[in-house]
Amino acid sequence: MEAYNEKVDYENPLLSLKIFQTKREDDLFIGWHYHREVELLLIDQGELDVYTEDDYYHLEPGDIVVIGSSQLHRDRSMASGLLEYYVLQFDLDQFFDHSTMPYIRFFTETKNPLSKINYIFSEKPEVKREIARCIKDIFHEAKTKSAGYELAVNILIKTILLHLLRGDSRHTLAEHDDFDRARLKPVFDYVEANLTGRIHVDQVCRLANMSYYYFVKFFKKAVGLSFTEYVNYRKIKWAERILLTEDRSISEIGDVIGIPNMAHFYKMFKKYNDCSPKEYQKKMLAWNRQ
Repeated sequence: MEAYNEKVDYENPLLSLKIFQTKREDDLFIGWHYHREVELLLIDQGELDVYTEDDYYHLEPGDIVVIGSSQLHRDRSMASGLLEYYVLQFDLDQFFDHSTMPYIRFFTETKNPLSKINYIFSEKPEVKREIARCIKDIFHEAKTKSAGYELAVNILIKTILLHLLRGDSRHTLAEHDDFDRARLKPVFDYVEANLTGRIHVDQVCRLANMSYYYFVKFFKKAVGLSFTEYVNYRKIKWAERILLTEDRSISEIGDVIGIPNMAHFYKMFKKYNDCSPKEYQKKMLAWNRQ
């Protein structure tokens, strides 16, 4: 059976996330599929078998499994009683901002599929308990929707990532290097100060005290994104903020963020949001009025 690309629909467009609780009572096999969202499964009752291309996990109550972005996986529940579990899916990129962007490289799976960190849950039960608590808290926040719940969910997702990062004693995730981030700080500051115009790579290379070819490789290794991808990402994040806080036309916003070419602006915006700037603005404002 051919693997299929699952489209994850977000209930709240302000949060690139979906969480739900599901139940099964029958023997059910779900075929190979993938989605760009990272997925965490938490078993509340019953048993579930989860397969990736390289590994197999038998999950019982309290167990958690992590599936990486676009990683092929399938699962099977046996008809041995009620199965109840939580499913948390989120777009990893959307939970990193300027201050935390250097850490995205730990989760970009350039070295290993993210599922390789599942060993943490057997070796460090305290980490498993804390992440299980976070998942249940996210479910509660998304269900009750108390004031500021988006902030709470954002903090909880970051807490999950922090537990995974600090719990990775085998260094399965990308190696940590404070020196890399310190060396790139002037570059990050320059990008933030010059988002309104063109970012000059030669100036960035001087700030980092590197040749162009060395800088390109160094930045990609340290951040997990190419320098061009990082700049475009920061520009689009700024455009999102303007769309929700200022009364400007799309062409004006393109000028403000330094992407005056409308075709390029729309292409970049759709890459990160799966919709046009106007569609994004309409969805967000409609949600805020609810």
